[in-house]
Amino acid sequence: MKQIIALGGGGFSMEPENLALDRYILNQAKTPSPSICFIPTASGDSQNYIDRFYKSYQQLDCKPSHLSLFNPPTRDLEDFLLSKDILFVGGGNTKNLLALWKEWHLDIYIKKAWEQGVILSGLSAGSICWFEQGVTDSFGDGLEPIEALGFLPGSHCPHYDGEINRRPAFQKFIQEKTLKNGIAADDGVAIHYIDQAIHTIVSSRKEARAYTVTFTDYLDESVLIPTYLDQTISQ
Repeated sequence: MKQIIALGGGGFSMEPENLALDRYILNQAKTPSPSICFIPTASGDSQNYIDRFYKSYQQLDCKPSHLSLFNPPTRDLEDFLLSKDILFVGGGNTKNLLALWKEWHLDIYIKKAWEQGVILSGLSAGSICWFEQGVTDSFGDGLEPIEALGFLPGSHCPHYDGEINRRPAFQKFIQEKTLKNGIAADDGVAIHYIDQAIHTIVSSRKEARAYTVTFTDYLDESVLIPTYLDQTISQ
């Protein structure tokens, strides 16, 4: 089966003291101690971001690695990615992520990995990228629509409660039909897709929510209540 776990925000980079979402991602793998590869392209392969990934995931039952396009681990990136159980894509600049992936053919390799059962995950830019479209601040000044990979249908907005302009911008673009109908996620929310359909929604924060945002004759925002992952239970 094909799995994608899209985080509106949260996880190790935003909640290093609460790794409930990270544990959830690891628990979806078929194998014990799964191999997980962090892909920090959107941050320009920030070393600080990479270090924080290892600091968190070395506490968990897994085999962590990372893929830097500025310092590739191998010439055979396809084989490298296909050998992993989980790919986790970090946040940053969505436009640059998509441009670099296409230049290196990572979009093709990652799609092949997904089709072969490798779990795809990520937050912010690393969640927008899986959908047909999203809302991004990649262009520098304000929020704009962006075309993404299209592994999942519709549009997506992360940080729905975490950044004041996200909610009104997403609703405006959908109402104007600049974006397709879509799904938004607060920080701390993970939307788990199996075969392009929502399987479950979980959260690391009690008040965090996901939302479907659609426009036909009127704009409709419907709340989706996640299953709360109590950190004390999930450890």
